[in-house]
Amino acid sequence: MQVLKFGGTSVGSVESIKQVIQIIDSYRRDDGSQPGDLITVVFSAMGGVTNQLIEIGRMATTGNTDYMELVRRIEDRHFNVIKALIPVKEQSKVFAQVRGVINELEDLLRGVSLIRELSPRTLDLITSFGERLSTAVITECIRSRGISAQFLDARTIIKTDDQFGQAEVNYPLTNQLIQDHYANVSALQLVTGFIGSTDKNETTTLGRGGSDYTASILGAALNADIIDIWTDVDGMMTADPRKVTNAFNIPTITYAEAMELSHFGAKVIYPPSLQPAFARNIPVRVLNTFNPTHEGTLVSRTAERRQYTITGISSIDDISLVNVQGSGMIGVAGVSAKLFGVLAAHKISVILISQASSEHSICFAIDPRGAENVKAILDTEFATEIAHGHIDNISIERDLSVIATVGEGMRKSSGIAGKLFSVLGKNGVNIVAVAQGSSEINISVVINKNNLSKALNALHNIFFQSEARVLNLYLVGTGLIGKTLLQQVAKQAEYLRTEKLLKVCVVGMTNTRKMLLDPKGINLDDWAERQLAEGVTTSLPAFVEKIKDYNLPNSVFIDCTSDKDVVQFYESLLDANISVVTPNKVANSGSYAEYRRLQRTALNRGVKFLYETNVGAGLPIINTVQGLMTAGDQFLKIEAILSGTLSFIFNTFTAGTSFADVVREAKAKGYTEPDPRDDLSGQDVARKILILAREAGFPLEPSDVTINNLLPQSCLDAPTVPAFFDELERNNDYFENLLASADAKGGKLRFVASFENDKAVIELRAVGPEHPFYQLTGADNIVSFTTERYKDRPLVVKGPGAGAEVTASGVFADVVSIGSYLA
Repeated sequence: MQVLKFGGTSVGSVESIKQVIQIIDSYRRDDGSQPGDLITVVFSAMGGVTNQLIEIGRMATTGNTDYMELVRRIEDRHFNVIKALIPVKEQSKVFAQVRGVINELEDLLRGVSLIRELSPRTLDLITSFGERLSTAVITECIRSRGISAQFLDARTIIKTDDQFGQAEVNYPLTNQLIQDHYANVSALQLVTGFIGSTDKNETTTLGRGGSDYTASILGAALNADIIDIWTDVDGMMTADPRKVTNAFNIPTITYAEAMELSHFGAKVIYPPSLQPAFARNIPVRVLNTFNPTHEGTLVSRTAERRQYTITGISSIDDISLVNVQGSGMIGVAGVSAKLFGVLAAHKISVILISQASSEHSICFAIDPRGAENVKAILDTEFATEIAHGHIDNISIERDLSVIATVGEGMRKSSGIAGKLFSVLGKNGVNIVAVAQGSSEINISVVINKNNLSKALNALHNIFFQSEARVLNLYLVGTGLIGKTLLQQVAKQAEYLRTEKLLKVCVVGMTNTRKMLLDPKGINLDDWAERQLAEGVTTSLPAFVEKIKDYNLPNSVFIDCTSDKDVVQFYESLLDANISVVTPNKVANSGSYAEYRRLQRTALNRGVKFLYETNVGAGLPIINTVQGLMTAGDQFLKIEAILSGTLSFIFNTFTAGTSFADVVREAKAKGYTEPDPRDDLSGQDVARKILILAREAGFPLEPSDVTINNLLPQSCLDAPTVPAFFDELERNNDYFENLLASADAKGGKLRFVASFENDKAVIELRAVGPEHPFYQLTGADNIVSFTTERYKDRPLVVKGPGAGAEVTASGVFADVVSIGSYLA
């Protein structure tokens, strides 16, 4: 025996009913026989009809005759199925059959309208029409195809008590009636789900998951081999695919796991309704009517071993948390018993319970629609305790959600809770309450509602790493460095996904003209065209607010500009748990207080503020300083050549060449700013040595850096760039004398930044062959660190310190390191 059940979506339209009939036909024997004794099919009402019937009943109690229009719509839906799926010559009798049932419904509603009362008993009878209509019509559709099928009204075989709306089944009598009925039939049995009847033949309904319950009752009574629940999804998923795009199917799951996931929001099945089947150890398979070849999910007592320690993540979007607290509760017996006794007496369902180990407080989650009523009840019931100060307060916290992380594998694995709390913390998701049962298959957390999507995606990424965890990037500045960064991200994407399980997704970008945001990701093959076509006028405040509104997990803000206006948003972004990566030196070379504030904000929020490319582009300079500081080393001296432009100029300036010509060559190669004085003034170098000194633990201000001007004053004062070059020509002897003086000492000219004895100095200096800077060539940067541990032989870092490729590469490396941190 196989039992099938089709839900409301599966029978909600002509096309879906066609698909249902094909599926039922596929269960029949290959030889064409019709084994009615082997297949039973349970149907729900057409999608949405049950809710319409409830609404119709309520409208009738108010005397609102508009309910007749809704009745007509229900009738028309069933007539449309008859017209589409039953041959014309057979339609009239089916129309008459449906019309007869609708007439019965209309008579009932007129009675309700007259007495203006809708009892639970009457409401059960009204809602029963949904299953009775859908099953009757589908039965005739199947018969019209030459298949022997029999309509079975479940009220004749499922007997219950008179608890209308949530009737309890009389199993001994029901099982006997089912077995007696099936002993005398051979046709395919098509059964109304959701409904039963009392011993007085009063119609009852079986509550939530009622049609599943019908299938389970039949399967248990007939000792079925399997029960197939056909719905509109590919079985149970690792998370709700509407909230987590990379959720995937769970092939096998235990009853206990399914129960936990369902309780906390997974709506595919309602396991309590399947209890009769599981009591008989009958497995249940969840399948997709609209994708019938998919294997679905098998729910049974045991599940196959899987590579993940957890099975799935589910959530309830909207809850309220009731907190009962007071010092008088500590060590006092009976408080919890009274509390939950009161809730039970008032039929208040509790979703989750958490109690502090000190017994100072108990909190529990409930449906927010009843929150005020619950508070009023508890205020009344505990009035004496409140008056005597034993209970300080009964409060309600709203706009919360609960997430449940579920899996049998959690029993044997350590660190699950640590990983869960860590990933939520790194994404700025505050945990309001925690609950873990002694079964150790569920850890549930209550969080702020507006963080639900971010938390679900972050948890899914970290626990199900067959799909790469996602980094969501927002890029400001699509100039040379930003454009190069996007090229590098696109080129390296496949490697990161397959080898590092990291998916780098650009979800926002802006330049001075247009900004483009898309939380689903921007294709890097045509980003420039799309930014131009779809982007809106740039507004940095609006761009930043959108980032916060999206509230995506693992978000990183990248500033590839040198704009001081962008820097003002760093602190608010860090405070919103968004990491910041930048080559922009403005933030770290301003006031020391601002520098420290950004550092502290990042630390307190558990996010990263990374700026390796502030000094030396992609060279590992800042990371080296931070590593030495972390290991407890102390810096005695820093010497550095930190300008690729000035490095090139003084490596190229030799006897017989004009200094002005060398500067012109550097400008022609793109090494200098449009006005070369921006480089030659030493201001950029001053910012870099200031940052290094701060990273080495010294609280310097910008005013603490001394710059000994390289240029004569007349060059600095020149009104235009051409005039500046004229002045360089006139002062050529000055520069030749500097070069000759260095040569006479066997040295070379180097523009050196140094920090020693709490003093930072920028100056042109002659260095001899014994100095590590003597052999420097091209446009390379070089830094020499003298520390307590590197005192006799300084630690030297050397290499290209400028250029779009190496700078973008350094930014990219910082981004990837954030991915590793979040893992």
